[in-house]
Amino acid sequence: MLNSFDCFHCIHTECMGGFMKYIFKLLFFLLLLQLYYCANNPEKNIYTGIIEGKINQIPALTGGKISHLFVEEGRSVSMGDTLALIDTTELALEHRQLKATLEEIGIQKRICQTKENQAESDLHYAEQEYERMKALVDGNVTPKQNLDQLNNQLQQANSAFEIARQQTQSISAKQKQVLAQLELLRKKITDAIIVAPINGLITSRYYEPGEAVPPLQPLFELIRNDQMEVKIYISENQLTSVYPGQEVRIRVDGLEIELPGHVSWISSKSEFTPKMILTPDTRTSLVYAVTISIANTGNALKHGMPVEVLLNAE
Repeated sequence: MLNSFDCFHCIHTECMGGFMKYIFKLLFFLLLLQLYYCANNPEKNIYTGIIEGKINQIPALTGGKISHLFVEEGRSVSMGDTLALIDTTELALEHRQLKATLEEIGIQKRICQTKENQAESDLHYAEQEYERMKALVDGNVTPKQNLDQLNNQLQQANSAFEIARQQTQSISAKQKQVLAQLELLRKKITDAIIVAPINGLITSRYYEPGEAVPPLQPLFELIRNDQMEVKIYISENQLTSVYPGQEVRIRVDGLEIELPGHVSWISSKSEFTPKMILTPDTRTSLVYAVTISIANTGNALKHGMPVEVLLNAE
């Protein structure tokens, strides 16, 4: 017969056994829940990056004094907008000088052509006289000495024609040279008008009106703002799930909606994790760069803005 202590011990043992089973089931359930969450949690595919627009340095192809600047920093421009003018007074004077030189060469060329035509006519006459005299010598009508004299005249006429022809060719080459200089000068005058090559935002202006700018020196920095990019870095085990053209979503602080984007480039080479990036897998030392392209509808995205990129977003 069990005493009260034995009964209490049995009850206590049975209760503790049930409690431990309950704790074990609870822990097992929590473990399954965590595994499910880890497998299906979309947050693991969220990456942080910085918005970048393509930067264009707009140079002054023609150097000189800046006569006009039409845009300030921070202004949006469209492709073809005039941004600045370089003074072309000196170029215009050179153009007038070359035009006068070309006119002079044209006169010289006509003179040379006249001389060449005359020399060609003299050569034909000398050839005819030589053939006529040769026929007479062959018929023993006139002495051979006369033929020798005409042969000398023929050689002189031929030399005169060659000299006249070469002079015409020389003046024609000078004419082509001046025409090429005129074409180059016209290009410099055209390049003195600096226009925006693309739509974008003027972020820097390096000169002020009246200053002199060397040839090919940048005048403006222009960032394209209709199509933006953000670069993220993924680990090797995620590389197979990312492909060019893949649609992604972009989260921006202050915007209620997510913006669409797509993968435009995937690096074929791994690199060490940059110090200033954030990735879900911080233990991975080698990563692959991925570029995301985003249409900047409404200019909501700004250069240098941090955003979140959701891969595999449906």
